[in-house]
Amino acid sequence: MQKAKVGVLISGRGSNMAALLYAAKAESCPYEIVLVAANDPDAAGLTLAAAEGIPTFGQSHKGHKRAEFDRIIDAKLRAAGAQYVALAGYMRLLSPEFVSGWEGRMLNIHPSLLPKYKGLDTHQRAIDAGDSHAGCSVHIVTAELDDGPVLGQTAVAILPGDTADSLAARILIAEHQLYSRTLADFVTRERQPDWLLNKVRESALALPQADEIVSHGMPCFGIVKGKKFAYFTRDHHGDGIIALLVKTTAPEEQASLIEADPARYYRPAYFGNEWVGIRLDLGDTDWDHVAQRLRESWRQVAPRKLLGLMDIADEF
Repeated sequence: MQKAKVGVLISGRGSNMAALLYAAKAESCPYEIVLVAANDPDAAGLTLAAAEGIPTFGQSHKGHKRAEFDRIIDAKLRAAGAQYVALAGYMRLLSPEFVSGWEGRMLNIHPSLLPKYKGLDTHQRAIDAGDSHAGCSVHIVTAELDDGPVLGQTAVAILPGDTADSLAARILIAEHQLYSRTLADFVTRERQPDWLLNKVRESALALPQADEIVSHGMPCFGIVKGKKFAYFTRDHHGDGIIALLVKTTAPEEQASLIEADPARYYRPAYFGNEWVGIRLDLGDTDWDHVAQRLRESWRQVAPRKLLGLMDIADEF
């Protein structure tokens, strides 16, 4: 199994980093830690990571502008081959450029049941509010603080007499379990059929007068009451792969695509050379390219009047 490469950012002891690191030691874990970086060269978590054989980088952010320091961290992550970033007690606000550069590939763990209690002092705020439960959340990082889509949560009961410290200690246990599990699910989502189908569906149904039906046991996209322009296949005729079938734009295009990238493109059984298969289960799908292929396939079957309206809309 090819493992996803994850860089972890910390600021202190890195207990959540350690939880991710030790979970990654399992042979079945779908990710590996390729770098632990900190904005404090004396962060205790760096010592632990180095002892476990993980490359580390530590440099103080002091004396650097935010975007400048983030560029340093970004360069280290990319040099290490990181495909994803996990924030694990990284006590820095990130620059918009850094967040944009890792859009959709950076996670954070936050000690509250988001959207409640963004920011700091989450445990005391939950106690003061009289909540029955506090907890932790793993979310995708976006430009707004603690505001990205939540991927997983664990609720932790608030006990009579709890202080912020006693509550935090129990929530930390939950964090260690939640983060590794959620990260594992996240890095494998691009190989999960339901997630892949939803990504295809987003682009296909955004096209004018597109609809979805089931044809020959496959989700199929076409013009309403018209021809079909795409099929989503899962183990089609026992081929064991997940793919999108779209129409080609010229008779020779199928062969040229397969020749250029035989691992990704293929000739789908029983569809002839007017269709090409695009594998979606390789873990590195370019979804902008998929959207473009769907659009081109849609144009192959759209009525002339609808094409004209589409062309007019594209001019604006």
